[in-house]
Amino acid sequence: MKLHVINTGFFKLDGGAMFGVVPKSLWQRTNPADGNNMCTWAMRCLLVEERDRLVLIDNGIGNKQSEKFFSHYYLHGDDSLDGSLKKAGFQLDDVTDNFLTHLHFDHCGGGVRYKAGTDQLEMTFKNAQYWSNEDHWTWATQPNAREKASFLKENLLPMQESGQLNYLDLEQGELFSGFSFFTADGHTDKQMIPRIQYKGITIIFAADLLPSVGHIPLPYVMGYDTRPLLTLEEKRTFLEEAATNKYILFLEHDPVHECCTVKMTEKGVRLDKTFSLSEL
Repeated sequence: MKLHVINTGFFKLDGGAMFGVVPKSLWQRTNPADGNNMCTWAMRCLLVEERDRLVLIDNGIGNKQSEKFFSHYYLHGDDSLDGSLKKAGFQLDDVTDNFLTHLHFDHCGGGVRYKAGTDQLEMTFKNAQYWSNEDHWTWATQPNAREKASFLKENLLPMQESGQLNYLDLEQGELFSGFSFFTADGHTDKQMIPRIQYKGITIIFAADLLPSVGHIPLPYVMGYDTRPLLTLEEKRTFLEEAATNKYILFLEHDPVHECCTVKMTEKGVRLDKTFSLSEL
């Protein structure tokens, strides 16, 4: 198995929304805000190369929304989905599987694009199976008022219409041997968190269960989470397990750090080390 970091660019979100009830005087120590109280976040995906499969976990925000839409999120940086795949030695058509942790626009928007020179939508990965689960798909396509702005029909319906959408079995919890997953429901219903066996260690693609190292302390829960008290308990269980078993946590949104480990302290689970995936 080979792993490749796929950087799709940076965007900004309100710091208060990203840290919920935690005061700015605390969260700005790890995630400084600009003059508009906006913090920078990565949209970092992971490419898993295993035998004849090339699995991309999430795909970033894409580029098909309106200028007004993107003006709220301040996209910046030189990285792109296509460019990062090329740096890794691959083309869009090489991707065989797109595993979607959940269907918020910053995680799945890159999976559908406009055909060149037209206003018609097409699948970005023409040869790939797109993987969600039936419970989350229903949640996303029949959204509650709180999350409605995060589930965009132009990101979702083409997957189904193309015939490339597939549902994973949540009880089985596996895409293939060495690539399993578990679900978390605090952020959104049935978010899938990949667990990858690599060089004798376990790598967890933390997605929005743990967006950044700044979210490690238990109370640091996003205002976006639909069930924040459940997130708190899911994080507690997850972080204690990660500390005990020395998991490597791959961070999708941390603007600086690709990976980290955590450790038990007298104050609970805290950050241990940060490093790049290439250091493993």
